[in-house]
Amino acid sequence: MKNDFSASQLNQAAESAVVTLAISGNTQAFAEIVKRYQNRVRNFMRRLCNRSELADDLAQQAFLKTWKSIHQLKSPGAFYGWLKKIMISVWIEVVRRNKLEFVERDASDLPGAYRDTSGERLDLDAALARLSPAMRLCVVLAYNDGLSHKEIADITNTPIGTVKSNISRGAAQLRILLSDYHEGN
Repeated sequence: MKNDFSASQLNQAAESAVVTLAISGNTQAFAEIVKRYQNRVRNFMRRLCNRSELADDLAQQAFLKTWKSIHQLKSPGAFYGWLKKIMISVWIEVVRRNKLEFVERDASDLPGAYRDTSGERLDLDAALARLSPAMRLCVVLAYNDGLSHKEIADITNTPIGTVKSNISRGAAQLRILLSDYHEGN
């Protein structure tokens, strides 16, 4: 198999082919994976931590872990689910090491807070920042990524009752924090 590929060849290749090449150790293919997924990974991390610089660091950590362990991936077609598990493990590691402080204040007060041009997005990000990290993770996985309670429990190694509680309490807190959007409806 040819080891050198042009950027346009990799750019046009099917994801499973690119992942298969990356599994075999092809660095060009892995660079293409990073290119394809970097925005999705960064946005997921930003949604969890609400800090651009930290989100970028977490995304970099996720890609580094992915590169180091990609040879363990059994099915190229399952890549994104596998990557999501890595992203979640990076987030949980940071929270467990107390590298992320839980802040009970408006997220716009945080240094380096992620800012979007949409007022609604800013309000949602600020409200999410007020949830505990575990609650925020469950809410983001449920509402942003559309995962079921069981999928969240499996991917985070959290009891399903805790996942349900985190989602229920988190959604209730978000409804309160974002109640101004529901007035008059």
